[in-house]
Amino acid sequence: MIFYSSSYSNLDLPERHRFPIEKYRTLYETLLASELAPLLRLRDDPIDVSKIKLCHQSDYVDAFLAGCLDPTAVKKMGFPWSPELVNRTLISLENARQSALYALNHNWAVNLSGGYHHALPAAGAGFCIFNDFAVVAHDLIHQELVDRVLIFDCDVHQGDGTALLCEHNPSIITCSIHCEQNFPRSKAQSDLDFPLPIGTNDTPYLNTVHEALDLAIRLYQPDIVLYNAGADISTHDELGLLKVSLQGVKDRDNIVLSRCFEASLPIAIALGGGYQRNTERLNKTHNQLFNALLDNLINLV
Repeated sequence: MIFYSSSYSNLDLPERHRFPIEKYRTLYETLLASELAPLLRLRDDPIDVSKIKLCHQSDYVDAFLAGCLDPTAVKKMGFPWSPELVNRTLISLENARQSALYALNHNWAVNLSGGYHHALPAAGAGFCIFNDFAVVAHDLIHQELVDRVLIFDCDVHQGDGTALLCEHNPSIITCSIHCEQNFPRSKAQSDLDFPLPIGTNDTPYLNTVHEALDLAIRLYQPDIVLYNAGADISTHDELGLLKVSLQGVKDRDNIVLSRCFEASLPIAIALGGGYQRNTERLNKTHNQLFNALLDNLINLV
């Protein structure tokens, strides 16, 4: 199942704002014309705020919801505050949660948003308000639906917020494969970190993904994988510093999907980052995830 809400692109940002907010709508329209169209599900339900507070500090959560953050905090967050941003954020988190619940029963699911891995315990950062996968992981553990969660982060930027939000919960394993010299400047410590040099291309990158996922599964034997499928590893990405080809993006997603499917390991996927002003090329980069998904679903039959 692929979860989507029109709120994902319903955000009025300043002209030339760096975040490509339209990418969610254009990708949804692409999927509507694909073989995956029957699997699209529209959901606009907000998450129960108490679930966010399982890992984010209550004062920060309440201040964001009420629009009471100070200007410095809003600037660090990367988005101007608005009721639409609150609505979008709460819906995206609930769809991330629903994707994990669906995956537990049906092997896989995707949220056409998410991957907000820079959100910190008491602050937003880098276009991330609340950390969807950290919230979902804590909720799954809290409800005793699983014993162990692996957050497997392949966004080009380190999942610093995820590492900090989960560092005191041994049931949540964080693994980040990222460009060492990229944002954030100060890195946190995940359970497993795989920093790569600027300009890393397909072969060393894909080898790292394969080895990291295999190691994480063997060491920790998770009950579910939460996968951040960031498209900003692409050589064309304007905020990423790796040199992975379009085919390499698809190959990475094939590695992750096929490993989880072969192990009968549920996988919930977030779209993750992707920053190209050429919206057609950005759409094509993100769509490699769904091309890989189609390949793997065919192989399952």
